[in-house]
Amino acid sequence: MTEVFDLTEACAQRLDDQDPMASFRHEFVLPITPEGETETYLVGNSLGIPPAQTGAYLQAEFAKWGKMGVRGHEVTDQEPDYPWASYQESLAGPMAELVGAKPEEVTVMNSLTTNLHLLMVSFYQPTAERFKILIEGHAFPSDHFAVESQIRQRGFDPTGALVTVDPRPGEDCLREEDIAAAIEQHGDQLALVLFPGVQYYTGQVFDMASIATQGHAVGAMVGFDLAHAVGNIELELHDWDADFAAWCTYKYLNSGAGATAGCFVHQRHIARTDLPRFEGWWGTNKATRFEMENVFDPIPTVEGWQTSNPPVFAMAPIRSSLEVFTRAGGMGPLREKTEKQIAYLDFLLAQELPTEIQNITPQDLAQRGCQFSLRVMPGHRPGREVFEALEAAGVACDWRYPDVIRIAPVPLYNTFLDIYRFVQILKEMLQ
Repeated sequence: MTEVFDLTEACAQRLDDQDPMASFRHEFVLPITPEGETETYLVGNSLGIPPAQTGAYLQAEFAKWGKMGVRGHEVTDQEPDYPWASYQESLAGPMAELVGAKPEEVTVMNSLTTNLHLLMVSFYQPTAERFKILIEGHAFPSDHFAVESQIRQRGFDPTGALVTVDPRPGEDCLREEDIAAAIEQHGDQLALVLFPGVQYYTGQVFDMASIATQGHAVGAMVGFDLAHAVGNIELELHDWDADFAAWCTYKYLNSGAGATAGCFVHQRHIARTDLPRFEGWWGTNKATRFEMENVFDPIPTVEGWQTSNPPVFAMAPIRSSLEVFTRAGGMGPLREKTEKQIAYLDFLLAQELPTEIQNITPQDLAQRGCQFSLRVMPGHRPGREVFEALEAAGVACDWRYPDVIRIAPVPLYNTFLDIYRFVQILKEMLQ
């Protein structure tokens, strides 16, 4: 049955009272304004807020360090839980659940861009005939930098080797048929398709299954940057047949600024010894690692791409966050709440600010996650001024040049009342 909304605060309160996910808000530490009020925090698409348990997990590792010193790396009778040497292994299962993968296809290591570089070493293998990389024209700058430097490092010129797909004139989002056409047009020369799961500026969700199929059909490898997708939308990386993917954990996964990133390599690749890779001690056979031989024997899982031992203090927050996702039942129930919050915010914007605000995020639910990308229409206060006024009024959002305010009602901790208050404050500023 279609949800019936109205413009009253009582409607938002009713939706919160009926929300089966409502209790999870109390498992997070909510930011406070300078006046001591709880902030309306709608910027989880940029940095998620900490689960309350995170501090205890960090303190536990600190206590282990003080109590055991170097012995904290291994399982002992005194401290059997989460030894440092294998800490990332405890994260693989729940992380794999979130991205729709097998545990052996997923690990946690490095940072997002570092992982993209390491994976392109393996999956971008240009030849004189097949050397191009296709990305979207408004990809996050770090992806542009990484791809262009990989192209140059292999002896090619980005001017001819980098293919971009852009929205049509006058449009903000990419059309699926234009992505398919670009892959087909450059197919004979295409070595790699590297796309985001969710476009950072518009919030557009891409059809990753179709992109993987289309890329493979012309003989290219296909990878995804899932920075804005993991913890936001439902993913099925294994079934979609992606070759690789990488993501950060500090946005929707709430693991803290600079937290260790995630990495996926499809099962059909993980035991291959013919793929080039940058090798490191932590990627070699665990059983013989400490024999200190100078022969690299890659672990036959995605862990074979690891280079260094796990940074435990950067991983403990990930463990804390993943446990919240597990208790919430994974992405299915969270997606249900997201769709209701999307419908509610769409309703309020259409009713309260129909001529003042343009939402450039696609209307099709299949192309939407939590994020709304809002543009103040001409004839009203400048968008940057509106953003700064929202921040001053206790609404955390973010600004992306040239003219977009991004907000993201995150189902784990944002309420319908948060959405209602945001619209009311925005309305006051614009009317």
